[in-house]
Amino acid sequence: MTDVANELHDVGPGFERPSLWRQRDFMLLWSGQTASEMGSAITQLALPLVAVVALNASTLEVGLLTAATTAAFALIALPAGALVDRGSKRSIMIVCDVLRLLIIGSVPVAAAFGTLTMAQLYLVAAAAGVCTVFFDVSYQSYVPSLVSAEYRMEANGKLGTTQAFAQLGGPGVGGGLVAVLGAAGALAADAISYAVSVASLLGIRTREEPPPARRPEETLRSRIAEGLRFVVGHKVLRKVVACTGTANLFGGMSTALEVIFLVRELHVPPALIGLITAGTAVGGIVGGALAGRLARRIGSARIIWMSMLVFSAPQVVAAAAWRGWGVLLVPLGWGVAYFAGMVYNVAQLSYRQSVTPPELMGRMNAAVRWVVWGTLPLGGILGGVLGTQIGVRPTLALALVGSWAAGWFVFFSPLRRLRDVPAPAAG
Repeated sequence: MTDVANELHDVGPGFERPSLWRQRDFMLLWSGQTASEMGSAITQLALPLVAVVALNASTLEVGLLTAATTAAFALIALPAGALVDRGSKRSIMIVCDVLRLLIIGSVPVAAAFGTLTMAQLYLVAAAAGVCTVFFDVSYQSYVPSLVSAEYRMEANGKLGTTQAFAQLGGPGVGGGLVAVLGAAGALAADAISYAVSVASLLGIRTREEPPPARRPEETLRSRIAEGLRFVVGHKVLRKVVACTGTANLFGGMSTALEVIFLVRELHVPPALIGLITAGTAVGGIVGGALAGRLARRIGSARIIWMSMLVFSAPQVVAAAAWRGWGVLLVPLGWGVAYFAGMVYNVAQLSYRQSVTPPELMGRMNAAVRWVVWGTLPLGGILGGVLGTQIGVRPTLALALVGSWAAGWFVFFSPLRRLRDVPAPAAG
């Protein structure tokens, strides 16, 4: 058991447990990740802008650049989970941040010397994506080493709030930096954010339990298979994966139609689309901030299916929006969806961390992410096809209803009979 966990458990009756705000190591992790998330949000805007503005890239080239940033999740997530479980998650995170600092930082350097090419941008996107996969798997698996079970919902809520805040403010900050420094110069801000993250991780004092000794017959393939078997064989985890993967499938459909719906159906001026997107992100910030309180009031297990089937139900009003003031139904519906999705993600991640043995944490997180992220591009393709065949509004309505209906997977599972998440799995 970690030093923090021991400190939290070795207390007498009536002792008031310290707030996460007073837990130094978690605050270091959170502050470093806040800077990193903001930097990454800036890069999401600046990297394609570099391609378009500095290199006059075509639409196809920009599309390939975007695909290169996420390809690693489909290609290496499973082996990444197996490797993360064999090493120090904190060390892996530090190495990934240092590499991302150098990788992203190479773009403004090359631009300054006039040597930047599309080939370099593809390599930067792909290499940074690989580091992100290893970092994210380690990150989700590292939180239980710093935070005891009763604080995980709150901790994951704070981290989720940071992600939502970065999505809200990052593009705006990125746009300002691009205006002042240029697209390539704005990427330097992301590189600096990784340096801040490295400094915060180096300051953490709590050390992880070492992984169990490697068995002689153990191979990378057998370790990957062990993680997949655990997720598929768990009565609740496989329903959580089915729910999240289905919600992401329909969410991908909705995302593919958002701009088309606003511009062609509702005739929203491009300048207002950013405000609508920002309004949507507010729902995620509120969801992350309230996830812990809602879980304590409703139940940390019960909140998983309630967030999908109850909280997210009003999202369907977005498809009923009309021109003029009716446009307000769009940020309302999507904001509700983001709020419910954030509460759900915080709750199901906390559940996964509680029921998974420490030696399987990395492989569990990698297996789940491999499946649920894989449905996103499929949803985008499906949204484009159906939007062409039956119309944008009917397809958007189908996507919103389908995203809500995904919650029935977790409702018809053992979670329905539980109020709270069970005690953490023993190591």
